[in-house]
Amino acid sequence: MPEDTETERAVDRSRSRRARTVRGRPRTPALAATLVLAGAFLAACGGGEGSTPTLTWYINPDSGGQAEIASRCTEEAGGAYRIETAQLPRESSEQRQQLVRRLAANDSSIDMMSLDPPYIPEFAEAGFLAPVPDDVAEAVTEGVVESAIAGSTWNDELVAVPFWANTQLLWYKKSIAEQVGLDPTQGVTWEQLVEAAQEADTSLAVQGIRAEALTVWVNALIESAGGSIVEDPGSDPSDIQLGLREDAAARAAEVIKSISDNDLAGPAFSTAGEDANVIAFENGDAGFMVNWPFVYPRALSGVEAGTLDQSVPDDYGWAQYPQVVEGEQSRPPYGGINIAVGAFSENVDFAYEAAQCAVSEENQKEYFLTNGNPASLASVYDDPEVVEDFPMAPVIRESLEAAAPRPQTPYYSEVSSSIQREYHPPSSVEPGTTGGRAADLIEAVLAKEELL
Repeated sequence: MPEDTETERAVDRSRSRRARTVRGRPRTPALAATLVLAGAFLAACGGGEGSTPTLTWYINPDSGGQAEIASRCTEEAGGAYRIETAQLPRESSEQRQQLVRRLAANDSSIDMMSLDPPYIPEFAEAGFLAPVPDDVAEAVTEGVVESAIAGSTWNDELVAVPFWANTQLLWYKKSIAEQVGLDPTQGVTWEQLVEAAQEADTSLAVQGIRAEALTVWVNALIESAGGSIVEDPGSDPSDIQLGLREDAAARAAEVIKSISDNDLAGPAFSTAGEDANVIAFENGDAGFMVNWPFVYPRALSGVEAGTLDQSVPDDYGWAQYPQVVEGEQSRPPYGGINIAVGAFSENVDFAYEAAQCAVSEENQKEYFLTNGNPASLASVYDDPEVVEDFPMAPVIRESLEAAAPRPQTPYYSEVSSSIQREYHPPSSVEPGTTGGRAADLIEAVLAKEELL
């Protein structure tokens, strides 16, 4: 695992650097304000292009929304700085790899980065992230959904700025739910969904592919059963405390086994990801599905393009993620993107000012409407325009308040890869056995006794 070894070396180098560097140290609000005024003064005096700092924001691919936000925030800066975007690879794991390699080399060109939440502990522990000033932390967490704050936190400190937050809902065909007398809006269990799918002779679309989507599902099941994959990350790899041998992991495995044994996820269960499942939901093969909110705008786009009949999205219903334990709140998946500031940036103060601009209520609303990415600010879900375009907005907000981040550990890549290996194919999952095997593998990998 070359990139993981590189990260470990970077941790040691970064810890020694933090003892002698002051670039990432928060400046006082007064000094930050002075710097902003000074930048504006130089720009007004025609100091030339080189006198205006350029912030580089490394973004994940989207539909142009982050570049548009960068443009608006550059204009709002009034000449104090400008923001340019640089696009990262499409796959989350490749984004992580590129950023790790550059930050391990003390790359000062990374001022801001759009970071997938599961990798935040790793980057924070390695010393790759500039500390968040107290006043910024207070400002960017006010009114933010709980899961987005948790996903931006490491060792009880906010280390990134919540940007957009994602979660999964239970999607269902209203006609099928009515046919079997099921009202998912009142809260349903996985067991009830299995029974409903059997009675209606339809599929229950879940992500069984050997990919990150499988870890997302397994984590949500275990969290919904009252457990956690990682109970305590420990201060050292050998100290990690795993919950995969506990009852909650066995309850989660029972859900997977029930769906598999009853052949409810379709013939391509072991290769089914989010995109394949939404196709099955659109064409009628699946009457129930757990998936992200992109499901709805995708259907409307299909209607507009003439590839989908209007009756298809008209039959869509949505509800909270299924419960593993009846009567107990489910813990849906949490995803999205947060904004982190690079520890080696020469413009840390401006970068945090720009990040605050990027996550403003107006920008989060526009990003939701134009790119379909849900906001981390709860107030956005009350906006009439948002509710008009996304009628399930209130359910998304409720889901985000209950959602659970994936395992928070600097060794997330090793944990996720181990989960994918042991829980795949889903037909091989056995309660009381699979979780223990996954725990054994994680411990062996972290002890460098096993390779993935």
